[in-house]
Amino acid sequence: MNETQKNKNFNLTEMKFKFNDLFTGIALLLCAFLCAFSLALIAIRLGPIAKWANYQTICVEQESLKSPTEWAVRKCNGRSKVYQVK
Repeated sequence: MNETQKNKNFNLTEMKFKFNDLFTGIALLLCAFLCAFSLALIAIRLGPIAKWANYQTICVEQESLKSPTEWAVRKCNGRSKVYQVK
């Protein structure tokens, strides 16, 4: 074998790691997993809020056909009795 083919071979025994480089890589990987996990939790927790917002939109659209939009919003929020004009 000539010299160029020997240099192209991958040999784990000759590979040397610096402790700081290994620690930095592990720390970055851990931070990436932590960020991904946090974003997944946030996305899961926003599901019920999205469902409520969709319900509010449908309710306001249906109620605003019968009354002004302001009253439709109050009715869909459950406050129509509080704001009644006497």
